Amino acid sequence: MNLLFLMTDQHRVDTLGCYGNPHVATPNLDRLAASGTRFDRFYTPTAICTPARASLLTGQAPFRHRLLANYERNVGYLEDLREDAFTFPEALKERGYQLGLIGKWHGGTSRNAASYGFDGPDLPGWHNPVDHPDYLAYLEERGLPPYKISELIRGTTPNGNQGNLLAARLHQPVEATFEHYLATRAIEHLERYAADGRPFFLATHFFGPHLPYLLPDEYFDMYDPALVELPVSIAETFEGKPPVQRNYSAHWTFDTIPIEVTRKLIAVYWGYVTLIDQQIGRILDRMDELGLTDRTSVFFTADHGEFTGAHRLHDKGPAMYEDIYRIPGIVRIPGQEPQVRNEFVNLTDCTATILELAGCDTKPAVDSRSLVPLVSGEHPEWPAELLAEFHGHHFPYPQRMIRDDRYKLIVNPESVNELYDLRRDPHELSNRYTHPELAPVRRRLSRRLYDLLRERGDNFYHWMTPMYDIGALDYDPTLSSFEKEEPSP
Repeated sequence: MNLLFLMTDQHRVDTLGCYGNPHVATPNLDRLAASGTRFDRFYTPTAICTPARASLLTGQAPFRHRLLANYERNVGYLEDLREDAFTFPEALKERGYQLGLIGKWHGGTSRNAASYGFDGPDLPGWHNPVDHPDYLAYLEERGLPPYKISELIRGTTPNGNQGNLLAARLHQPVEATFEHYLATRAIEHLERYAADGRPFFLATHFFGPHLPYLLPDEYFDMYDPALVELPVSIAETFEGKPPVQRNYSAHWTFDTIPIEVTRKLIAVYWGYVTLIDQQIGRILDRMDELGLTDRTSVFFTADHGEFTGAHRLHDKGPAMYEDIYRIPGIVRIPGQEPQVRNEFVNLTDCTATILELAGCDTKPAVDSRSLVPLVSGEHPEWPAELLAEFHGHHFPYPQRMIRDDRYKLIVNPESVNELYDLRRDPHELSNRYTHPELAPVRRRLSRRLYDLLRERGDNFYHWMTPMYDIGALDYDPTLSSFEKEEPSP
């Protein structure tokens, strides 16, 4: 079985037609979803690039593999996986797989993708490396113009300095964009692997639609900002929430940017999504032409989401909202019927899925569950809750989250905890952690999170002292269910 793994960076799930967006053109990902399994509750283990990607590589949760921060904003954590860490490419290589990774490598500093056996140009870092020799050679060979931008969109930080670059107009034709370059290199690898005949794993990791959104005219102006419905959570007040969220809003300069510019930013983000969709279409079309489709399982997902103004934020950070934790997840295995699944699944689950499809042992991917039974239409026993974690970005900031069908609990040891009723408050505007009527929910989720963390070996459970509802007086294990104590719909 061949394996094609398509991945974007900082990608909102609600920007895809197959996930319900009526405006954004994503025909290629839509047809992939229509011929495969679309997971509606697909989540990242942590909303930050390097730890999430390390979880995919190892099949381990971040607390276990210990690669907890992006090296550009490291706050004292490890910068590379341990030498003895299990990674799925080593298992595939033992099975005779050709291994390729085209695009973003954000998995450490001293070891690159080639260190793990992958072919492809070495493209490290968080943004399009437009000065990379291979990209410059690509432009020169084709007589294409170099990278150049104008009309930079920024806000103003609290100290009066210019904020981070959010978007700009790119003065290059589509064929010169880094996204087109990546798709071209991926197609070249597909052709080489097809000629070889051995099974292959080929990953194509796009750097977008991560900010800054740098697009040529066709995509920068593709969508009318008047089409944009601003996120409901743009009404965020941060009342009763961890102060770090308000501080992050100021850091990302949201309140210094006119609302019409915010609409334009979202419209440009949509254009970025369409640009990437079209490049994915080129890869999928070439796979069809090479006769590989019936022998190749295809994955599409992202490392995490993006705020794009939701909760008056941009980028990601120490706020465990659905905007950045829920991500797209599509898996197509030849011979399996199209469907939509509603189980809670995780980016880390892709690791065991890859291993199973390649005929490898899945047990070393200790925090990963193979999605093959779900894609096959089966109904195995499956967890009713989802866990996620965060360790910090610009500074250490430990968090753990558990969510079930209706509620989400976030434990912030250095601040106030959060509890959201996602049925009544899907945009997570009202922190109900201290509300008396939700005390049974708070106790139940706190105890469940505590137990799951202990079972996994995540020492964060030590933070969950009796003040976090774990004391014997605050939890009655004789109760068979808390459902009777919870509010009615």
